[in-house]
Amino acid sequence: MFSTALLTTILLALSVAANPVVQVRNSHISLPLSRRLNTTSAHNLLRHDVQRVKALKARAKAALGGELSFEEAAVIDEQVDNQAVTYIASIGVGTPPTTYQLLVDTGSSNTWVGATTAYARTSSSVQTSNRVSVTYGSGSFSGTEFLDAVHISSLVIPQQSIGVASRSSGFQGTDGILGIGPVDLTQGTLSPATSSLIPTVTDNLFSQGSITANEIGISFEPTTSDEVLNGELAWGGTDSSKFSGSINFTPITSTSPSNLFWGINQSVRYGSTSILSTTAGIVDTGTTLVLLASDAISRYQQLTGAVLDNNTGLLRITSAQFANLQSLFFTTNGVTYELTANAQIWPRALNADIGGTAGNIYLIVGDIGTPSGEGFDFVNGFAFLERFYSVFDTANRRVGFATTPFTTATTN
Repeated sequence: MFSTALLTTILLALSVAANPVVQVRNSHISLPLSRRLNTTSAHNLLRHDVQRVKALKARAKAALGGELSFEEAAVIDEQVDNQAVTYIASIGVGTPPTTYQLLVDTGSSNTWVGATTAYARTSSSVQTSNRVSVTYGSGSFSGTEFLDAVHISSLVIPQQSIGVASRSSGFQGTDGILGIGPVDLTQGTLSPATSSLIPTVTDNLFSQGSITANEIGISFEPTTSDEVLNGELAWGGTDSSKFSGSINFTPITSTSPSNLFWGINQSVRYGSTSILSTTAGIVDTGTTLVLLASDAISRYQQLTGAVLDNNTGLLRITSAQFANLQSLFFTTNGVTYELTANAQIWPRALNADIGGTAGNIYLIVGDIGTPSGEGFDFVNGFAFLERFYSVFDTANRRVGFATTPFTTATTN
């Protein structure tokens, strides 16, 4: 006979397993994030983001063992501007630690330093025999692998693998990257240990028991300022003060190559009109815009009346068209998330920073550059993520979203 307590425990476990809603944990460790607009290189947001997508696809192809074509190799080697909108975390490395300003990137998984502030060897620094290199589309780095103590807020990882750059491009004003993508993205980044995977900082925090769940929660907020402290990364759980309602999860897609990233299946409609049937794409903090397959953008442009602005690379609408702009709806795993008309436009106070004209209205929805059906048909970038709380759950291979007080904000 089951005891009443045991039966209650079993029923509770079954209920949790059947419910795709996260149970809020209060044991997370919070890390503040600073939003920064790189005004020296943000003058074509679309070009930057499309170049990043090309590099991500090429990296996925290489990780899957495919040979890169001449065109794909050229894409990886092409020099492009630094990321336009970045979120920066202050991370300590060494004993005692030196503080580095690192870009938070869910589209890559290597953590490295040395782009601006030189790496300081300390008593905890151990150089390995490996070289390490990664190309991002928004830049690249190469250097040497070290094992060192990494300090994240009050947490310390004793022997985290990090890259120390001897050469880097595209990261002016920052010191490197805090890679929080899936661990498989580290495949092939070491030499000669090309088959080795490098546990991410999140993986190591969980394996050493510093956090109770192998997941992170990220909060961004829309703003009209070039630089502001308005983000938070929660290690090992979620911060219930940053979202409203429940966090609903969607599993990582099985479709290649999106399944190597934080990839999900999703459909998109404009108002009541479908513009993108259910397909695979990724969620990425390193992409500024919301990117959709070319056929979806053609429908979106036709429905909104937008025209391409050659100065910024973005779609532009008139004030009258903005007054009639309908919401975009993103549906994944049966749950729909609304990007309001206001959320679809670039902050007008920052028009000059992207080479735009004061008073113009630019859309943050852009063309990914390829038609749907290629297994990488959208990117929910920063412009989407600043309107929703997001959770990246490594243990259960899923991504979660929740509404926030800023989902329907009229900040722009």
